[in-house]
Amino acid sequence: MAEANWYVVHTYSGYENKVKTNIDKTVENRNLGERILEVRVPMENVTEVKNGVKKQVPKKMFPGYVLIHMIMDDDTWYVVRNTRGVTGFVGPGSKPVPLTEAEMRNLGIKTENVVVDFEEGDLIVVIGGVWKDTCGVITSMNHNKQTVTINVELFGRETPVEVSFADVKKSN
Repeated sequence: MAEANWYVVHTYSGYENKVKTNIDKTVENRNLGERILEVRVPMENVTEVKNGVKKQVPKKMFPGYVLIHMIMDDDTWYVVRNTRGVTGFVGPGSKPVPLTEAEMRNLGIKTENVVVDFEEGDLIVVIGGVWKDTCGVITSMNHNKQTVTINVELFGRETPVEVSFADVKKSN
């Protein structure tokens, strides 16, 4: 299987979040979660002063651009390229160029893999995030996204929940 890389997509100005939402929906509908791993609109907090009041406001780091972590093939290229609001991939001609490790570090995106001491079928405890203090059995693991899926009881039903590797530990 090919390696996933980060690519930059150019969008119409102001359409960044809409493009992210549309790509996320398409990934879910077409079951491309194993090939299009993550879509990001890089944000940074900026201090604004209005009427003498300082306020932290999130601003887009790169207006008109969206970052996508994906395995480049004909299907994923087609899905992203034909998303409403996308004008194209960044790169010479029509050939997308992945970002380098150095460029990713400058953006604050870490690419190192977390080594875990659990596997499918193990009982784990969630130690952070929304599902903190929840126990569950791992039904699947996604090493690319660095997440585990566990079933939790919600309204009397088993419901699959995706949790980051960093937020779980193996139950004793």
